[in-house]
Amino acid sequence: MRPTARGVPRCSVCHATLPWIVETDAGGFDEEIAASVPVLVDFWAPWCGPCRMVSPVVEQMGREYAGRLKVVKLNIDEAPAIASRYDIQSIPLLIIINNDQEIDRIVGAAPPAQLREMIQRHVAEPAAMD
Repeated sequence: MRPTARGVPRCSVCHATLPWIVETDAGGFDEEIAASVPVLVDFWAPWCGPCRMVSPVVEQMGREYAGRLKVVKLNIDEAPAIASRYDIQSIPLLIIINNDQEIDRIVGAAPPAQLREMIQRHVAEPAAMD
């Protein structure tokens, strides 16, 4: 899926919202964080054990909040300038960005309940079914 600043991914057949989970590099990062919904950025590195523990939880949140949250994963070893821009001192680091502004962050291997609580503060409620 190509980066887009408007809309959310939907199934072409049934039009159900789909999870929006992407991996990016330094060159695509700014384009990927521009979205019509809040963006949860997972700053990680392959050598980081806690990052590997958090990754499945982050992806689960992307599925759970499909249509209301975009998940962007960035390997900071390949993006030192972006790591510096966000003053990353420790990983895993999970940041929520909305309208190009950081609005929340969790450092370390947060339990699923803590991550869910942070996300719920920033995502819209699901649309009511008619």
